[in-house]
Amino acid sequence: MEPTALDQKIRFCTAPDGVRLAYAVSGKGPPLVRVGHWMTHLERDWESPVWRPWLVELSKFNTLIRYDQRGNGLSDRNVRDISFETWLADLETVVAAAGHSPVALLGASQGAPIAIAYAAKHPQRVSRLVLYGGYARGRLKRAAPAQSEEAEVQVRLVKLGWGRDDPAFRQFFAMQFLPGGSAEQLRSFNELQRISTSAENAARIMELTNGIDVSAFLPKVKAPTLVIHAREDLRVPLDEARLIASTIPNARFALLEGRNHILLESEPAWPRFLEEIRSFVGDGPAAAAEFPELTAREREVLEQVARGLSNQEIADHLGISPKTVRNQVSALFDKLGVSSRAQAIVKAREAGLGQGKP
Repeated sequence: MEPTALDQKIRFCTAPDGVRLAYAVSGKGPPLVRVGHWMTHLERDWESPVWRPWLVELSKFNTLIRYDQRGNGLSDRNVRDISFETWLADLETVVAAAGHSPVALLGASQGAPIAIAYAAKHPQRVSRLVLYGGYARGRLKRAAPAQSEEAEVQVRLVKLGWGRDDPAFRQFFAMQFLPGGSAEQLRSFNELQRISTSAENAARIMELTNGIDVSAFLPKVKAPTLVIHAREDLRVPLDEARLIASTIPNARFALLEGRNHILLESEPAWPRFLEEIRSFVGDGPAAAAEFPELTAREREVLEQVARGLSNQEIADHLGISPKTVRNQVSALFDKLGVSSRAQAIVKAREAGLGQGKP
């Protein structure tokens, strides 16, 4: 049966500064935490033709944990402190309250820099890191004068028109996020903007995200990382994804065809998007539990070995060299106490690895 809003359990936890945070749990399987970002509402997202397909699919094979960022949705709206430090502390609070460790993180858009900082700070708590449509540097940190000017204009637009009944002001943002959206999707996203947070909070959040720079954290990330980005994303330039993928050690990059910042179920890239995430995060925590002696990268290679891939195919799949794969296969054989690829496959499959598509 397909997951529904009725299947989710909404709970509350309290951040170190006393802010009450709402989080929801749905689905079954390895834990996947969607890092908080603005314009979410734990209840209304299930009604959204934009977000509902994400929630349904991510809840099918994982225990999906998501939360409304402070100032948004069901979390406390009137908060004194909205800062990158409190966003990071809020993620720490939600992960601790949910009671899973390690977890896979899904950092989408504004959630990406928060996820990057968390993974660098808590390497033992992160099994996998997926970054979708994300960035390490906000608009004011990208050394592009046009983006700086655009950022200032957008903040003024938010302050002027976010909370109005007239949707014209918010439609500008809806079109940036969903240039290929249907009339229904754009209307729904426009309304979600209005109900998810206030104009004041939206402006505060936008000003803060414009100045984010977590590029120094990128080389410190130890978790296996998958970077996914749409080629013509109008909201976050492709160069930001390339920066992330080229700086996080051994990160794998998946380029999707499309223009929408939020991938839609109707897009040709949707099946590949789901397969990339499922194959990447589905067995991560299980592998960590069954084979704690392996490094995160060795567990990832073992997963691909269990699926029957050759060294060259693994190298192509993970975006690393065949020589690196050979060395890691040899190392994991020694640690597992096996002498052949067939023995490694049997041991890995007995532990539940290798169940997805190659």
